[in-house]
Amino acid sequence: MAYRADDKGYRFDTQRITAGYDPYENLKAVSLPIYATAAFEFEDVQEAHDLFGLKKTGFLYTRDSNPTNLVLEEKISKLDGAAGAVTVASGMAAISNTIFNLAEGGGRVLVSPYIYGGSVDGFKKVYEPFGIHIDTAEHILEPELLADEIKPDTRAIFVESISNPNAYVLDIDAIAKVAHDHGIVLVVDNTGATPYLYKPFEHGADIVVYSATKGLNGHGNAIAGIVLESGKFNYNNGHYPQFDEKYYTLRDDAGNWRTVTEVFPETPFTVRLRVKYLDLVGSVLSPFDAYLTVLGIETLSERLSRQSKTALKLAQYLEDNEHVNFVRYPGLFSSSFYDIAKKNLPNGAGGILSFGFIGSQEQKELFLNSTKLFHYHVNLGDVRSLIVDSPDTTHSELEDKEKKIADIPDNLIRISAGLEDVDDLIADLEQAFKIAFSE
Repeated sequence: MAYRADDKGYRFDTQRITAGYDPYENLKAVSLPIYATAAFEFEDVQEAHDLFGLKKTGFLYTRDSNPTNLVLEEKISKLDGAAGAVTVASGMAAISNTIFNLAEGGGRVLVSPYIYGGSVDGFKKVYEPFGIHIDTAEHILEPELLADEIKPDTRAIFVESISNPNAYVLDIDAIAKVAHDHGIVLVVDNTGATPYLYKPFEHGADIVVYSATKGLNGHGNAIAGIVLESGKFNYNNGHYPQFDEKYYTLRDDAGNWRTVTEVFPETPFTVRLRVKYLDLVGSVLSPFDAYLTVLGIETLSERLSRQSKTALKLAQYLEDNEHVNFVRYPGLFSSSFYDIAKKNLPNGAGGILSFGFIGSQEQKELFLNSTKLFHYHVNLGDVRSLIVDSPDTTHSELEDKEKKIADIPDNLIRISAGLEDVDDLIADLEQAFKIAFSE
């Protein structure tokens, strides 16, 4: 029987292959085509008017939407359990579009200190001139105390599900309750986990963002970002006046202007982001990069499962190494995050781990320069195993006091486990330690 896109009831590993794509709507092409076109023909004048007036779904210009990108959006929506999704040019674009969409006109965002250094740098440098203030959450690991940090103009809480570089696993359920008790949105950056390991919407998240460059793509050959929404949050609760704004472009047949929540009640956040920020600011994901990300998702389960197992074995090796004074990986029994990881990450604790190198700066650099299998660069979630000194690279933007708050000591080294044989990876670390300490 031929596949049809409207088949329902499939499990995760089937959906990652089939969701969002119907060959019979694409000249029976088995593999997703790359629609390398800037614009699309209209059937007639009426269709053009309907598309521009958002009365009909379809394609008019790739800056707004593209068939290749749409497959990625529908696939990740199905895997994450989202009501809607928008693809953008990068993970940073996913974050910036989300923050502007939530807090435009002024407001605050309460941010976990345990996040990617580029995100921290963006929070410090980009939003303040636009009247958006960023507060660092002191009690993100103690959600019962988090309510005291929410202010009247706080618009969102922002966290990472598995943090970079420490692989901290937060209690998203408890944080979501605090956010919702105050009528504000919880944004979860799920880059490190992907929906294979963790589905934030099932734990109370309202918005999920991805750097799809990382685990979703998994091959280090595309830069991409995605924003998804749960479809359950009430944006007309008084905290988000921008969602009460009526638009001329959303007028009904009688000419009445309408709000995005009136016209798109299930997907107001992603629709507003698409028609305002994606369209008018223009951080567009190319169809080619969308295609590469779709290909990556087709092997998501195998990659993340293998990487989680490899990361655990690497962490166990490092725990017993005399040149290491700490190992951070939630899959370790010794980790303070072991219980919550065991509960919420049944498919594995991810491929990110970090450890503390005991030695001089010169020895640390010699160690890093001596690895042969590990690639020294700043990506994550690659099929290749990666190693980097985060305090001097991925988190070099953080000032000393910020590194202290984020628990990133100067001797921290981050690993992103790939798909190589784990014994070869351990042997590579072993020989690099020997060179660094002249053993």
